[in-house]
Amino acid sequence: MLAGGLRFATVQECLDFLPPHERALTGELRELLVQEAPELKERISFNVPFYKVRRDICFLWPASVLWGRRKTYDGVRLGFSYGNLLQSGTGYLERGDRKQVCWRELTALMPADERMIRTLLREALRLDAERAGGLR
Repeated sequence: MLAGGLRFATVQECLDFLPPHERALTGELRELLVQEAPELKERISFNVPFYKVRRDICFLWPASVLWGRRKTYDGVRLGFSYGNLLQSGTGYLERGDRKQVCWRELTALMPADERMIRTLLREALRLDAERAGGLR
């Protein structure tokens, strides 16, 4: 069950649903992603913002958009769809029991996080281009 049975048609609907702290942090992360990679296309999938060029690159999962019946973390989870392939993410990203998706749970965007996210995003974009045969 997602977000208590709610279905968002747009990213703005998702943002409007969020409590102020999660809305602000999600906005900061969205801005960072677009600033670093303006070629990303944003869409709603699983009720949260996903970003792609050729394939899904990453997503923002605010804690208030539930997967299941209860909130299991605070803040916003920044996930990378192919995080298992990101060398820069070792020690920074969590994997849990997932095969390829890795994430970082953030309650604030600190300068060190911002630097690491930029590095991971550049690496993920390079990987996306390589997997597409190098076409840009």
